[in-house]
Amino acid sequence: MSSANSPDVVLTREVDAVVIPHGSATRIPNGTKVKIMQKLGGTVTVTTEHGGLYRIEPENLDALGLDVPAAAPVDENEAAKSLEERVWDQLRTCFDPEIPVNIVELGLVYSCQLTPSGEDGRQAAAIQLTLTAPGCGMGDVLAQDIQKKLERLPEIASAKVEVVFDPPWNQSMMSEAARLQLGFY
Repeated sequence: MSSANSPDVVLTREVDAVVIPHGSATRIPNGTKVKIMQKLGGTVTVTTEHGGLYRIEPENLDALGLDVPAAAPVDENEAAKSLEERVWDQLRTCFDPEIPVNIVELGLVYSCQLTPSGEDGRQAAAIQLTLTAPGCGMGDVLAQDIQKKLERLPEIASAKVEVVFDPPWNQSMMSEAARLQLGFY
């Protein structure tokens, strides 16, 4: 979503948010004027009239006058996919709050392993994720987002996300579609 087309919105209540790129928690006061910069993966990135970027979680979207997303119904095509395909689909719903491309297409997911978790047939997911910059404070925020989304899958007993920096990320790790979308050609 382009900020040029986004109208200013006045918050209808105080909102918990994450400061981008630091990853620290904050509260944006009731009545603050914000501009929606990006709506992807269920979260919203805003800037306030005083500057700065903030990530707002789905449960707080009502304060922006937006609908809180309902749980998506199970689709027949989804049910026919393997668990690994559905895990990768969930990873594609996670976005860096500053970049309008999902973490898979950005090349940030280095590894995705599924292993049996117990006698109930459920699996443990182990994800290795990197960041576009080692100093970015959003690693824990992205890791929690991934963990929550993967653990919503009934076959996933647990999800562990490890942020790694070896090898260091570079733009060549992005998919061709991501490079095109970001204008790197």
